[in-house]
Amino acid sequence: MRSGPTPDAKLRDFENIPLKEDVDEYFRREVLPHVPDAWMDRSKDKIGYEINFNRHFYQYTPPRPLEVIDAELKQAEEDIMRLLREVTE
Repeated sequence: MRSGPTPDAKLRDFENIPLKEDVDEYFRREVLPHVPDAWMDRSKDKIGYEINFNRHFYQYTPPRPLEVIDAELKQAEEDIMRLLREVTE
């Protein structure tokens, strides 16, 4: 027979804790006040650092003007129609 809390996969959650923060202190301060019966499975801890590449390296490129897109679509349609005529003739 199992003693202690029974895990419910539907309630499972995870937290990204700042690297220099103590995990147990963070848990007491940020989780337990909201979910008093929460507990941690420390065997699943992962230590690492997440780099958000979009935040640091993304450069916004505005979309092309609508007129340019329309002209490209019209040209593509004409090319498709020309190719279809070549196949059906």
